[in-house]
Amino acid sequence: MRRQGRHRLKPRTAFLTLVAMLAFAGNSLLCRLALKDGQIDAASFTAIRLVSGAAVLALLMGMRGASPLAAGSWRSAAALFVYAAGFSFAYLGLSAATGALLLFGAVQATMIGYGLSRGERFNRPQLFGLALAGAGLLVLLLPGLVAPSPLHGLLMASAGVAWGVYSLRARGAGDPTAATAGNFVRVAAMAAATGLALLPWSASSWRGVACALASGALTSGLGYVIWYRALQGLAATTAASVQLSVPVLATLGGVLLLAEPVTPQLVYASAALLGGLALVIFAAQPGK
Repeated sequence: MRRQGRHRLKPRTAFLTLVAMLAFAGNSLLCRLALKDGQIDAASFTAIRLVSGAAVLALLMGMRGASPLAAGSWRSAAALFVYAAGFSFAYLGLSAATGALLLFGAVQATMIGYGLSRGERFNRPQLFGLALAGAGLLVLLLPGLVAPSPLHGLLMASAGVAWGVYSLRARGAGDPTAATAGNFVRVAAMAAATGLALLPWSASSWRGVACALASGALTSGLGYVIWYRALQGLAATTAASVQLSVPVLATLGGVLLLAEPVTPQLVYASAALLGGLALVIFAAQPGK
């Protein structure tokens, strides 16, 4: 069986990965900030986010003299839509940190499961790291703690699975900008139709719209292009694991920008996730 070899990230891949993780954490914070106090409804946020991302990426493709539909696929677009819609509606009842923990826990399970099915393997220290990261999620959800509602938790878990599928499909998608643009232009039609269908129940303020535009154009559109590039240098299991840094970044951002409290449970969960992530990445053995 093929084993996961020692994978020292190239400086360029490591930098792109860091920027992508900051963008993902920014998505959590912008969505939470936009939905807070009813600044915008979830359907409108999703529609504006995806349509604005598509517009920016289509503009980039136009500057190249290429069609925005030159690459990408409807399957990837569908996965992106399930992720974005589930993400927005889940944050109606989740904090930025809790949502990020649930989201990337599901992402990890999806992508690592795929990697294992393709022959990637972990050694004992790495398995311990995975168990430690999983324990971090359990700390948040243990009986007696303030856990998310089942509905919002399920929505975010579904979004995580969809994002895992989207990321896996991105690893062999070719040119990152072209593939991301094609996916966004396709998904923009789905998002716009959903937004129009729910228009009678929509409500938005300038702050909510501004957050949705920033999320779409910057942390989603451009952020996903960067993530596509980073994925070209990452194994599936590593790509899954590095995303567990996002809950910690979202937690810090939630504390600094959204005045969300730092609870002992979040501190323990963050420590377990980061520790487990470090073991998964740095305890890899040379491949055979």
